Amino acid sequence: MKKLARLVLFFSLFFALIFIVSTGLRFLHLRTEGIRALPFQSRLLLLDGLSAAHWALPLTIYVSLLCGLSYAARLNAGLLDARRRPLPVPLAMLSFFILGTALGGGISLGLERLEAMVPARTVSTPLGGPGLLLTQGDTSIVLLRGPDESRAPRIVAIPGRPLLYQERPLGPNNTSLSLPPVPFRNEGPWFLRSLAIDFSLTGRQFETRLREGLLPFFVYAGALIFLLISLGFIQKLSRWPLANLFLGCICFRGILALETFLNSPETQDLFAEFLGNRFPLPLPWAVPLIFLSFGILINLYTFLVYLAKRQNDEEAI
Repeated sequence: MKKLARLVLFFSLFFALIFIVSTGLRFLHLRTEGIRALPFQSRLLLLDGLSAAHWALPLTIYVSLLCGLSYAARLNAGLLDARRRPLPVPLAMLSFFILGTALGGGISLGLERLEAMVPARTVSTPLGGPGLLLTQGDTSIVLLRGPDESRAPRIVAIPGRPLLYQERPLGPNNTSLSLPPVPFRNEGPWFLRSLAIDFSLTGRQFETRLREGLLPFFVYAGALIFLLISLGFIQKLSRWPLANLFLGCICFRGILALETFLNSPETQDLFAEFLGNRFPLPLPWAVPLIFLSFGILINLYTFLVYLAKRQNDEEAI
């Protein structure tokens, strides 16, 4: 029971830490993106905070489950406790499932209640005045009336061409160049941006399911968490915990990509066409059913491997 208590405490504290840190970083990112946009749209701080929290929730679930499974494997291997009495794997999986679903559902419900209390207001704030110079690459644009009037007269400087004065950047021979963002920072690598996009899509999926009701939300979140904890066997593939953790990261990234693929409009249209004629299954239940099926297959494979190893050990004795 002491190992179970340590496991629950570790997962709960780590979940809270990851959620707070990721929400804070996402909040700073949203504020920076808002400042870079022209004209500058200033939203309420709480709205940006809620949006950041929605994005951070799936990230927290993925990272917490991955690190929790790694911690449980090391705990059972005696790397963190000299006593070799192992913690039953089904009990650990059940603990992760209950904690992940409860914490994720509680945070989602809290965010929904806060959103209902806060009005979605934006306030336009000028960033610079007449004569503001914007540069992107080798092209420069001078806004003669400031950034608030995107169709006001401007001067465009393109390499290899004379200065172009556009009194009204509309109509024939007056193609309106889109205003570049304020270059406060450079774009990050594609790998990190793709992760951010996928977690953003998962966060929206959580919001959509919650608007449909508590049952659709908990079915979707529970099926996803069940699939993730089914990959716990990866943390025992080798004797090096860090290598197992790296393999777990790759597998979790694959699950995130699979989730994005299954929830894409094209895949949903395919499900609607296939299920509508063959199975009386509501469309929102298709993806959770796939998660659940994969999780059951993985757990069945893990159980069969465990029986085979146990039989070989008995025959060796």
